[in-house]
Amino acid sequence: MSRWLLAFVPVALCVPFLGADERLENVACRSVHLGYPAGEGVAFYNEVTVEKSAPGTYFCAIGWNKGYFGIQELGNGKKLVIFSVWDSGQNDPKKVDEEKRVKLLHKDEKVRIGRFGGEGTGGQSFLDFEWKDGTTYGFMVTSKVNGDRTEYSGYFNAPEEKGWKHMVTFSTITGGKNLGGYYSFVEDFKRDKVSTTKVRTAQFGNAWVKPVKGEWEAVSKARFTADKNPVTNINAGIKDGRFFLVTGGDTKNGDTKLNDSMQLPANDKRMLPEGLPKIN
Repeated sequence: MSRWLLAFVPVALCVPFLGADERLENVACRSVHLGYPAGEGVAFYNEVTVEKSAPGTYFCAIGWNKGYFGIQELGNGKKLVIFSVWDSGQNDPKKVDEEKRVKLLHKDEKVRIGRFGGEGTGGQSFLDFEWKDGTTYGFMVTSKVNGDRTEYSGYFNAPEEKGWKHMVTFSTITGGKNLGGYYSFVEDFKRDKVSTTKVRTAQFGNAWVKPVKGEWEAVSKARFTADKNPVTNINAGIKDGRFFLVTGGDTKNGDTKLNDSMQLPANDKRMLPEGLPKIN
């Protein structure tokens, strides 16, 4: 994989069951995650509001068992939207047989496409977009099973753009499975020691899953996890009806203990947004 593509890919996969090396202590902020318990679905909707960012940060709004989708601030301060889908568990993208690779079925004219490695392999897409702190952005992923492959479509909604953008559709081998294993995360991928002094925090909320059969279901519970970096300046909790994650700097773990679950209030009155993209 080229050095250009490496700049866009987190070095370690930020899901609870893999984790980062403990040698990241005092080198990178600890990666923090929210795991959402929900069944197999054909669509997953979530929103993210970044409260504080820093160069080299990935705010993943939608993660699932075959990919992830969110926004990044690169090491040079440039911002973008990124959507990635895996096709293998090995690390060299060139060693994946052509017929087993992620296939591109659709892309927006402003979207760039590439392949990645080093954390598994797959296809990824980039949309240059100067997202802003304090603004809420919508993300939606849909799935459509086609034989032993599943077609995953990523949609991005920004208030500045006034409408949904169908960024990309990737097809990958799944054995005929839809969406599952839902999560969000915040990751520091700059990892230059100085990055550990920068606080990164975001709110995630108004999450919904569309089951294979039945109506949309609100996601009201999340489990707080982190990678194997042993530092303790991390936090998570509930604020204004949304889950939040914090890592780095002078952060104190004062709200939710690591590996504990959080539950939104029973009287939560969230509404599924109108005008969502069509689910095939």
